[in-house]
Amino acid sequence: MKLVDKVEQRHTNKEIPEFRAGDTVRVNVKIREGEKSRIQAFEGVVIAIRRRGLGSTFTVRKVSFGYGVERIFPLYSPTIETIQVVKKGRVRRAKLYYLRQLKGKAARIRERR
Repeated sequence: MKLVDKVEQRHTNKEIPEFRAGDTVRVNVKIREGEKSRIQAFEGVVIAIRRRGLGSTFTVRKVSFGYGVERIFPLYSPTIETIQVVKKGRVRRAKLYYLRQLKGKAARIRERR
């Protein structure tokens, strides 16, 4: 296991802000289109975090033009430029999959101060 730990330690040195489920985050992702690359922001509510060392992922959900869009990001991916916590949410559970059924004002999350 020491070899696996060494490999993980080399790749997990990325600076990541502390966030939890319910927080609103802005993830700046590198998008490659042919020869060019650009940075695209994806802002939404974190509905789940899966902590598995180098295989850690987090799911961000937003509503775009009336449709719910979810995206799963690997936490230590080189395509993620930055993660910014926009707002801290106050929730009582770790996985917020129930937000998928809610619409409009019912889907709001209280702010943690």
